[in-house]
Amino acid sequence: MRDLVRQHARTVRPFQTIADRVIEESIRIQQIPAPTFLEENRAHYVAQQFNELGLLEIATDELHNVCGLLPGDNRAVPGIMVMAHTDTVFPQETDLTIQRHNGTIHGPGLGDNSIGVAGLLGMVHTFKEHNVTPACDIWFVATSREEGLGNLDGARMAYEALKTKIAAVINVEGLAYGYVYRAGIAVRRLHITAHAEGGHSWLHFGKPSAIHAIVNLGAAITQLNPPENPRTTYNIGIIEGGHSINSIATEAGIWLDMRSEETADLGELENTVRSLIEEMQTDDITFNVEVVGDRPSGQMEPTHPLIQGAMTALEENGIRATLQVGSTDGNIPLSYGCPTVTVGITRGGNAHRTDEFIETRPVKDGMRQLMALTLAAAQFQANSEV
Repeated sequence: MRDLVRQHARTVRPFQTIADRVIEESIRIQQIPAPTFLEENRAHYVAQQFNELGLLEIATDELHNVCGLLPGDNRAVPGIMVMAHTDTVFPQETDLTIQRHNGTIHGPGLGDNSIGVAGLLGMVHTFKEHNVTPACDIWFVATSREEGLGNLDGARMAYEALKTKIAAVINVEGLAYGYVYRAGIAVRRLHITAHAEGGHSWLHFGKPSAIHAIVNLGAAITQLNPPENPRTTYNIGIIEGGHSINSIATEAGIWLDMRSEETADLGELENTVRSLIEEMQTDDITFNVEVVGDRPSGQMEPTHPLIQGAMTALEENGIRATLQVGSTDGNIPLSYGCPTVTVGITRGGNAHRTDEFIETRPVKDGMRQLMALTLAAAQFQANSEV
C-alpha cells in the first residue's frame, strides 16, 4: 500500500487551480445553512454537483445523505467509499458572512465540514478533467447528522445501504490535515431529568426541588474520576429547568456526554452515574434517564495497510503524520469491522465557533494527499481481489 501511495502521489499533480477550486466550492457550500436535521438544501446542492460531474447512480435518501458512483476499471470487486458530512452545529439563522485575511478565511462551518465536502467534489472534478479512472469503484457520499444529537445516523444509513459494495472507507474531516484517525471512541449521551411536586419559594420552603436535585446529581458526577488509560471523559453540557425565581422547580435536567476509548469503560462510567441517580431518588424526587446519543467504537492497528497508506500520503508532502482517535462518521464502518481512516484537507481553528477559520495554503497538499490515498486504496483493493 505504501508503494502504491507513493506512485500515485507522484503522478497526481498538485495544481494550485485544484486548491483554488476547492476553496471557492467550500464557501459556496458554507453559504447554504445546514444545521443537523436540516441538511436538505445543502444535500440538494451536492446532488446537483454530482450530476454535473457525471457520477452515476446518484441518490438522496430520507435522511438527506447523497451518494454517487465513479466506476472503476474492475467493477466486479467491492469498491471504496469516500465520505464527508454536510451538517454543522450552527442554527439556521446564523450569520454566515465570510471574512478573508492574509492566508486564512473565516466563517461558521467552513472547516467543519464545508471544505471536507468540497474536497470530495474537487477530487471528482479533477479525476474527470484528467481522465483518471480508479482501479475499482469509488462511492462518494455526503452524509448528514454527524454533529451533536444527529448521533451519526446519516453515516449509519449510508453505510448500511452500501456495505455490500465497499471494502474500505476514507472519511474526510476538513480541519484534520496532518492527522490520521485510526480509531473511533465510544460515546454515550444521556438526558437526565428530575421531577418534584414544587411549590412557592416562601410558603413551601423545604419541599424538594427538581433543580436542587439535579444540581446535586451534577455535583456528584463532577467528583467522579474516570480512568486516564483508556482515556474516559464526561461533560455536562446543558443544565435546564424551573419556570420562575420564586418557584420551587417541578422539573430540571442535565445533558451528559460520556466518552471512552473502550466500550467497557464507558459502560462502567454510565453504570456509576445510574447508581448515583438511584441513590438520590426518593418518593418526592424522581429521575428519568433518556439515551440521546450512542456512538459505537472501533479501531485499526497502526500497521494496517490503509493506515500506513494514509501516513505515507502525508509523508509525500513532507508531513509526519500524527495518529489520532476521535468521534466521527468513521465510527460507523469501524464498528462493523470495515477498514476506515479519517484524514483532512487543511489546517485551521476555532471549530464550532462563529469565528472558525481555514488556512488556504495547505489545501493544495491536502488534496494531493486525499487523491493519492483514494487512488492507492482503490488499486490495493482491486489487486487484493485478483
